[in-house]
Amino acid sequence: MSDKKLKVTLVRSKIGRIKTHRDCLRGLGLKKMHQTVELEDTPEIRGMVKKVAYMLNVEEVE
Repeated sequence: MSDKKLKVTLVRSKIGRIKTHRDCLRGLGLKKMHQTVELEDTPEIRGMVKKVAYMLNVEEVE
């Protein structure tokens, strides 16, 4: 497993977005605006982040 982490913050509203994008946010654990979660850096997480990147602020953490 990877020891790297991603710090992901929701910076744009999910209101009015298509269902698959809202589902990706839910899968990432983001429910509210400006909420930040720390996730493992895996290909699955990277794929979800890439899909909704226009709504997120992402930082790599050691």
